[in-house]
Amino acid sequence: MKFLDQIKIYVKGGDGGSGSASFRREKFVEFGGPDGGDGGEGGSVSLLADPNLNTLVDFRFQQHFKAQRGENGMGNKKSGKSGKDLILKVPIGTQVFEEDNNTLIEDLKKPGQKIIVANGGKKGLGNVRFKSSINRAPRKKTDGGEGEKFWIWLQLKVIADIGIVGMPNAGKSSLLSVLTKAKPKIANYPFTTINPNLGVASYNHKEITIADIPGLIEGAHEGIGLGDKFLRHIERCKSLVHLIDITEKDILENYLKIRKELSKYSNNLLKKREIIIFNKIDVVKTDEINEKLNYFKKKVNKKIYQISVVQNKGLSNLKKILVNHVYRKI
Repeated sequence: MKFLDQIKIYVKGGDGGSGSASFRREKFVEFGGPDGGDGGEGGSVSLLADPNLNTLVDFRFQQHFKAQRGENGMGNKKSGKSGKDLILKVPIGTQVFEEDNNTLIEDLKKPGQKIIVANGGKKGLGNVRFKSSINRAPRKKTDGGEGEKFWIWLQLKVIADIGIVGMPNAGKSSLLSVLTKAKPKIANYPFTTINPNLGVASYNHKEITIADIPGLIEGAHEGIGLGDKFLRHIERCKSLVHLIDITEKDILENYLKIRKELSKYSNNLLKKREIIIFNKIDVVKTDEINEKLNYFKKKVNKKIYQISVVQNKGLSNLKKILVNHVYRKI
């Protein structure tokens, strides 16, 4: 399934059915009088947050959605049938914006959360509604109202407890695959991951959701590389895992580049709790690891964990740390 995290769609509520201007006509019945029924209400268009979806790709090939119109009223005081509501399912984490793609209407963050985005038109009234002591045979009836119609934007921001960030080829997808049951594409070239991937890790009967955010590079906030297309997904994460390839020449510079890109997108990203991890310790000698670690700690006063995804070193302990981190035990 392809990933799609932003789409513009057209939604229209169903028009209301018109009222009837009917008169009762039966043999041997004098002064039958008006008997026109009301029209039916137009159906509404709603969005429903569905936990089984993780992309907006279903909207790629259809962008126009209209709810059913109400039926017209009929004689014998019969009301028209109301139009059926149209419910569009979207992933949890979908934000709904007005046509300017800037004004937020709703943030669908909870399973089953529902919002009406286009109300149906009001029903028209039949002529029986206008009968009075001074107007015994009204011919007046009203038409149904037009349903609301809008262009709206849907933006998906992945909801995860922890987001994995780092330079391309740091091993983010590989780490996600061993910590969870996710199966992201993994290969030895930059930008293997071009879409956010989600997985669930469990430890001691507790579960956390982890997101692999596509690799950032210097200038990403300006559109360089994969650009800032996926930075919005980091905003949803409660904490960040900063994965660093220890085989790189200047690990501190790479670390600071990523932090700089995060800050230029939003200073709030720097306020998130951060877990720093050195990966690929299996291909670097112990002396070199210690040298790089000491150099790094002189500039960054944070706890650092060391792992090797390939040789499965430190991963069991890391999973425990991440789960406890989310549940605030550390």
